[in-house]
Amino acid sequence: MKAVGLTRYLPIDDPQSLLDIELPKPEPTGHDILVRVEAISVNPVDTKVRAPKPQQEDPPRVLGYDAAGVVEAVGDQVTLFAPGDEVYYAGDITRAGSNAQFQLVDERIVGRKPATLDFAEAAALPLTTITAWELLFHRMPYSIDNECNRRSLLVIAGAGGVGSMAIQLARRAGFTVIATASRPETIEWCRSLGAQHVIDHRQDLAPQLAAIGFSQVDAVLNLADTDRYWSVIGEIIAPLGHVGLIVEPSGELRIGDPYKAKSIGIHWEMMFARPRFQTPDLIEQHRLLSRAASLIDAGELRSNHRETLGPINAANLREAHRRLESGTTIGKLVLAGWE
Repeated sequence: MKAVGLTRYLPIDDPQSLLDIELPKPEPTGHDILVRVEAISVNPVDTKVRAPKPQQEDPPRVLGYDAAGVVEAVGDQVTLFAPGDEVYYAGDITRAGSNAQFQLVDERIVGRKPATLDFAEAAALPLTTITAWELLFHRMPYSIDNECNRRSLLVIAGAGGVGSMAIQLARRAGFTVIATASRPETIEWCRSLGAQHVIDHRQDLAPQLAAIGFSQVDAVLNLADTDRYWSVIGEIIAPLGHVGLIVEPSGELRIGDPYKAKSIGIHWEMMFARPRFQTPDLIEQHRLLSRAASLIDAGELRSNHRETLGPINAANLREAHRRLESGTTIGKLVLAGWE
């Protein structure tokens, strides 16, 4: 089967950083389903895993942590899917990724593809949807169905992939959503997703919040630079509030005052934790992807797909990685089909 892999960890402008390769087609056993991959999307985790280091891979390593496709075959313990089913999923960082024509994935972290989306639109969703959903509704003490919620939420980096889903999910959960963005196109993107207010993350946050009537906010999702915003979040978070984090800090975080004085809940989210550690609630990812698909098909959520770069090959994946590393992407970049 065709795939895109790496043997060395190189800068993305090196043509050897990602290569077109041929690999054996895998066979499913146990809870695994074999998916014929139709579309993939890229995430910052792809670039971080691929980042330069002296390690080498033999056989080549296949990255990719977002896909939509069709079930080709199933293992002997599979009960949720059958051949021919259209699915979407983020996969497991400890296993071969989705940058291949066929991929093995545990059925318990897979959802049925939203019927109203094509494969490209669906492939943009899984990792960012799982991350935002788990952070808001599994780690933090909120419910997506709390229509009476009157809390305020600040989403730092609202125009990114996770931010794009967090804005929508938080609005569905009743929050007043304040997003951060700094360019006209990212501001418009955040507003189109439902953010009632947008402030500039390049400027001081506290006075901008005060100017729109918020001396404090009830919750914050810091989806960008944990170190940079740590002090100001401590200043603007309301007592008994909650802070969600996804980016590892460069050093130690001071979690004493004002966080202690205000009794702030601090919540880390790593959406690969469940599959990596085979947690007893592994099937929750299947359930949330299935619920998300229902909300999308009902018109209550939309895909964060922004652009399709072309078919799945090494050249297009290198371009996708390059754009992600520029830090200026909006929503999600997708590749679809095989040449």
